[in-house]
Amino acid sequence: MSRIGKIPVSIPAGVTVSVDGPTLKVKGPKGELSRTLDGGVSAKVEGSQVVLTRAGDEQSHRARHGLYRALLKSMVDGVSTGFEKRLEIVGVSYQAKLAGKTLTLNLGYCNPVVIEVPKGLTVECPQPTLVIIRGHDKQLVGQFAAEIRRNRPPEPYKGKGVRYVGEVVVQKAGKSFVGGEK
Repeated sequence: MSRIGKIPVSIPAGVTVSVDGPTLKVKGPKGELSRTLDGGVSAKVEGSQVVLTRAGDEQSHRARHGLYRALLKSMVDGVSTGFEKRLEIVGVSYQAKLAGKTLTLNLGYCNPVVIEVPKGLTVECPQPTLVIIRGHDKQLVGQFAAEIRRNRPPEPYKGKGVRYVGEVVVQKAGKSFVGGEK
C-alpha cells in the first residue's frame, strides 16, 4: 500500500473539490485547476477530505496512487494560498525589466533575452536584480522559473548568472599561476 497515497487530502475553507468520473476539479479563491486521473486511481470526496483509492496492487497502480495524491495536494494548496518562486540575478549590469506581459533580461549577451509571461502567472520585478513569479499552478510556476534560469545558469567560477534566492553556488578555485623552478 502506498503510504503517501492513503493519506486523505483535507479541503480548506473556500475551496471546492468535485469529481466527475476520472476528472478532478479544484476551485478556490486563487483560481481553478483540473486533472484527469488514470492508471486505476479514483477519487471520492468524503466530507472535508478527498480520499484516493486504487484499483489493484500492481506496481504502476501503487506508483500513481502516491503521485496523484501529491498532485491533488499541490492543486488544493495552489488554489488556496498559491505558489511563489524568487530569482536573483547576479552579475555586473545583469538585470530584468518587466513591461506588460513581457520580461526582458539583460544577461551579458549582445541582445537582450525577451520572454513572454504565460497566462495564469504574475511576475514582478521590485528591483532590477530580483524576479518574483507567483501563480496557482505549481508546475507552471516552477517551469517558468526554470526557463528564466536556463538563459544564464550560475557559473562556478564567479557565481554570475540567474539563481533561485537562497541557492548555494559552489565556486571552484580556478587556475592560479605558480612560478616554476628552472
